[in-house]
Amino acid sequence: MKKLKIAMLHSLIRLDEKLIIEEFKNYPDVELILVDDRKITFQLGKDRERFDFDVVLERCINHSRALHALIIFESAGIRCVNSSKVATICGDKLLTSIALTLHNVPQPEVRVAFTEESALQAIEEMGYPVVLKPAVGSWGRLLSKVNDRDAAEALLEHKTTLGTYHHSIFYIQKYIEKKGRDIRSFVVGDECIGAIYRTSSHWITNTARGGIASNCPVTDELRDISLRAAKAVGGGIVAIDIFETDQGLLVNEVNYTMEFKNSIKPTGVNIPGKIVEYTVRVARGEIE
Repeated sequence: MKKLKIAMLHSLIRLDEKLIIEEFKNYPDVELILVDDRKITFQLGKDRERFDFDVVLERCINHSRALHALIIFESAGIRCVNSSKVATICGDKLLTSIALTLHNVPQPEVRVAFTEESALQAIEEMGYPVVLKPAVGSWGRLLSKVNDRDAAEALLEHKTTLGTYHHSIFYIQKYIEKKGRDIRSFVVGDECIGAIYRTSSHWITNTARGGIASNCPVTDELRDISLRAAKAVGGGIVAIDIFETDQGLLVNEVNYTMEFKNSIKPTGVNIPGKIVEYTVRVARGEIE
């Protein structure tokens, strides 16, 4: 019996990746090939012969490496989980916000500006507090809660002076008072497999920043908004960060290389098992 060849493109092998590797052992018809993004090289036009994978499961830490590798693999006719389209949209908060808007998925108010002056004007029109975010970034890094005009002027000047790509576009989101917690839901294919509350005394509740995970029941409302958000960005395997408000749930962000190790116990869901099952089904041609 010919085995399916599934490559896992990775950076460091974290606990998340170790759990995925263990789950692949349950599929005797699958050969798992570990591909280190720090060592791989590509030869455009020759990569289909060099990499005879049925599917690539992307688990990189670095967004740029992940995105470009996915594009190259797909250009060679190799299916990827997630696709480069999903990585492109989810890897850029502005593109995510646009996708959510086009699909009528509720989210906090977002404004975008390209200069200090126009950004300050947008912030003043929105009203304080607001959150300044880099369009590209993760783990709650480089986020700034702006409470007044003095802070806005200082932060906008700092971002302009830093001058890097991360700071060249001003992505401004209305601050949502989340009362110490938000929700992260997990979508695999067409199923919302589980969700957690992330609780913290800090306004940033990412578990990577010390937030505590606990079980969040998947209500009909949570399932609906999670699946709609996943569909908006292109589907696949994603995690959705969601705010609870008096007006209902709002999508904050959608993540395409989700970390899940802290969510298995509180949800009671075998998240790596769901990821592997979905990937194998893609490799078998059961999912378009």
